[in-house]
Amino acid sequence: MPRFCANLEFMFSEHPFMERFAAAAEAGFHAVEFHYPYNKDVDELVEYLGTHNLEQVLINAPKGDVEGDHGLACNPDRQGEFEDSVGLAIDYAKAMGTGHVHVMAGKRPEGSSADVLLKTYIDNIQFAARALGGHGIKALIEGVNSKIDVPGYFLDRPSDALAILRSIEEPNLYLQFDFYHAQIMEGSLTGLFHNALPVTAHIQIADTPGRHEPGTGEINYSYVFKMIDDAGWDGWVGCEYRPKGATLEGLAWMTSYV
Repeated sequence: MPRFCANLEFMFSEHPFMERFAAAAEAGFHAVEFHYPYNKDVDELVEYLGTHNLEQVLINAPKGDVEGDHGLACNPDRQGEFEDSVGLAIDYAKAMGTGHVHVMAGKRPEGSSADVLLKTYIDNIQFAARALGGHGIKALIEGVNSKIDVPGYFLDRPSDALAILRSIEEPNLYLQFDFYHAQIMEGSLTGLFHNALPVTAHIQIADTPGRHEPGTGEINYSYVFKMIDDAGWDGWVGCEYRPKGATLEGLAWMTSYV
């Protein structure tokens, strides 16, 4: 079975956020991920990670301060803000020992052509990859579905993210492969996964519909986990799902797939 890390943004929501570290450790997790640490005291986060012997695997770069923001990388009017956000991500990642930062593309702003958005996105992603790489942190991009979760998201298909990766050949740029988003936007998970594997640095899972735990929807996770194992994957697999009920009860899926 793959090594699973708990997404504290979604899991253990029965507890206040800072208590979720203890809950994850007590449930048997050795690593966690969550989206945005920037409204929290970084020293306190480091203390909780150490107290509970947890590895912080992944954070997102700041999403922006405007209501509805889901990243800034594609926005030609906010490049200065984007560069500042990368610096903040580096500060938090270094403090927490986090080796992966997901750089969010953001929604398509009105009034800019597709060509301008793509050029802006590539310029910003190259900046982020090089800045993060200078500190030994991997920069990740991900296709986030625009059908359900983030309408208008600029980079919504994993195959498009892969095409950008291959076109710019930035050595510190990797893919975050999310089976949930991939299933919604494209399907054909076997081919997508194997095609993306050479440049994939992190995997995430959730079932669809509902974005709940494996076994609650249409994705055959018995097959997916075997495929991940057979591929020799030795990284973490993030459980980025919203438990359908109580988090601990929902974790029965882990034993059912062994």
